[in-house]
Amino acid sequence: MERVTKLYRQIKTFSKALFFSVFVTLPLRAEPVVVAALGDSLTHGYGLALEDGFVPQLEAWLRAQGHDVILRNAGVSGDTTQGGLARVDWTLDSEVEAMIVALGGNDMLRGIDPAVSHANLAGILKAAQAKNVEVLLVGMSAPLNYGADYKTAFEAMYVSLAQDYDVALAPDFFEGLQSVAPNELGRVMQGDGIHPNREGVTLIVAALGPYVADLVAQAQ
Repeated sequence: MERVTKLYRQIKTFSKALFFSVFVTLPLRAEPVVVAALGDSLTHGYGLALEDGFVPQLEAWLRAQGHDVILRNAGVSGDTTQGGLARVDWTLDSEVEAMIVALGGNDMLRGIDPAVSHANLAGILKAAQAKNVEVLLVGMSAPLNYGADYKTAFEAMYVSLAQDYDVALAPDFFEGLQSVAPNELGRVMQGDGIHPNREGVTLIVAALGPYVADLVAQAQ
């Protein structure tokens, strides 16, 4: 009888250990990663139906790739880096775990000194660091309208910021349109020649999507 009791206790102990081992190794279902997209009209989806804009298309792309994510549209048409800095604190509420920063285009169109834009973007990155929010900084190319020095300084600020604040960098918001021949850009842009249409956004998302997928993975 004593031997049977001892065997029973051993089996019971083993069963508990097995249950605990299986339980702790099972993946827990995580909540969706909340990502804020801080930007201007390109982020906001200017001139497009709601579902055709950058944020809805990007969220759909990420979900199709198997990422459990919620993207918040924090794009404001006409916004500069100064405007983004002014609203970054309330954009980064307690639910936001990662942020896409796509600002600078309107600074460039207004000819704002890249040193000023650099300082504003640095403030945004500092705010994200203070709240332990992962960041993807999205760069922008400048035309030669303001001269070669301006173009060089403007584009270089994104690289230096990414290095200084140790954040991921997507070199160019319009990377996805580089495969489109110059004489065919009209089919992927709206009439103003500045904002992409639905097809253009799809191409942009296809190029930026992998960068954002990495951002989501870092935030998990």
